Amino acid sequence: MSTETTNNYIEEYTTQEKLQILADAAKYDVACTSSGSDRRGKKGELGNAAACGICHSFASDGRCISLLKILMTNHCVYDCKYCINRASNDVKRATFTPQEICELTVEFYKRNYIEGLFLSSGVLKNPTYTMEKMCETLLLLRTKYHFNGYIHVKTIPGASDELLAAAGYLADRISVNMELPTEEGLRTLAPNKTMQTILDPMGKVRNTIASHRMAIGKSAHMERSKGNQFLKQSIFGTESKKQFADGLMKEKDAGKIAADGAVVRESASAYGSALTWDNAYQLAPLDMSKLKRRFAPAGQSTQMIIGATGESDYTLLQTTQQLYQGFDLKRVFYSAYIPLNEDKVLPQIGTPPPLLREHRLYQADWLLRFYGFQAGELLSEEKPNFNELVDPKCDWALRHLDQFPVEVQTASYAMLLRVPGIGPKSAGRITYARRYGRLDFPSLKKMGVVLKRAQYFITCGGRQMYHTPIEEGYITRQLTGIDQKDIWKTEHANESFTQMSLADFGIG
Repeated sequence: MSTETTNNYIEEYTTQEKLQILADAAKYDVACTSSGSDRRGKKGELGNAAACGICHSFASDGRCISLLKILMTNHCVYDCKYCINRASNDVKRATFTPQEICELTVEFYKRNYIEGLFLSSGVLKNPTYTMEKMCETLLLLRTKYHFNGYIHVKTIPGASDELLAAAGYLADRISVNMELPTEEGLRTLAPNKTMQTILDPMGKVRNTIASHRMAIGKSAHMERSKGNQFLKQSIFGTESKKQFADGLMKEKDAGKIAADGAVVRESASAYGSALTWDNAYQLAPLDMSKLKRRFAPAGQSTQMIIGATGESDYTLLQTTQQLYQGFDLKRVFYSAYIPLNEDKVLPQIGTPPPLLREHRLYQADWLLRFYGFQAGELLSEEKPNFNELVDPKCDWALRHLDQFPVEVQTASYAMLLRVPGIGPKSAGRITYARRYGRLDFPSLKKMGVVLKRAQYFITCGGRQMYHTPIEEGYITRQLTGIDQKDIWKTEHANESFTQMSLADFGIG
């Protein structure tokens, strides 16, 4: 049993007890993925960042099965109202030493339990002290233990630039949790954080990643789905990027930034900075150059909490799109808020987390990254939230029935992707197969088209699969099994109605 004093607490826990405490404390952080890193095993070194199985399996609460996912400490000087580890909560506190984390990682790896490490932390004393300990841990793993496996590290907003750079050189993916999409939300629930301290390191990480990529002859931007090259409207397309950058510059020059526009504001300033090879080492401490490692090869990501504040899905999705375009994030993750703390500004304990809402946002995020949709197409100020009965793609199609049915023999790849039930793989197979012969519905099914949904929106050789009306109420009823009248009654269940009198019309 070890005894140590940390942050004015006396800890008397074994390593196993610390592991139980800090692994449980980390389960609410869902940003856990390893795609994008292609470094394979090397003789004389442990781990493999590209091995099959890394980050392919997720638990229901967001844990990545193949990574050791822990906090370095759940001590925290911040008092974020939504966090179980906030300073005012009476919970068991523990802190790993860098040596303990290294030993756990290596021993679990040797037993084939894990393939890498996901490391986050509460704020111990201050952001800089915490990041020092995290970087010390990563440096030990990479140098003393020669651990070559995947590492995802969560940085602490407010830490120094040198430590931010060190973390980027030592880890495969680096991320800064945004937590809430607006400055107002942060002021309400996380008074110790500001949007600027979160977005500043995002911009620096993006510039450094771009510099490294350009130095080895790659594009400054992270790789995306190959299908995006055929999608002119994609948020990652050349034209969309140019329009986004031009729009930011115009807003910056005019001094006009929309309400809750901190993401836009920081993007504008970041786009004005040069992306050169020299920038790659400006933030790095001298001893990092000896490692000769790429800077965050798997990119950066962030996480937003869903349901703790009153932001609409439209606000969340607009922020997501701005993050992808302005900071070249690899992924944006969403975490349905689980009521854990008693506070009048938070949902009451016992209130179920908005898991379906989180699911719809992930589906919409997928549409942004792979299907060529933009946030303004899926939602608007007039319709700020997703329909919980159908997925966002079906919801969009039902609101744009004037564009359907689509003829699969002649439709473009971009239009095929907008058909419910057709994904990037099946759309690619369709465009390839139709060059050599005519298609029919059985062949579409073999290609992976989900005809249960697609049959209402496509024709094959000028014919529908079944003779069905292209009408919103009918298709919605078939997809959900619920009548539109029943939906309307549910939405207006608490409203009372009275018969209008002649006086209401100014008569009598």
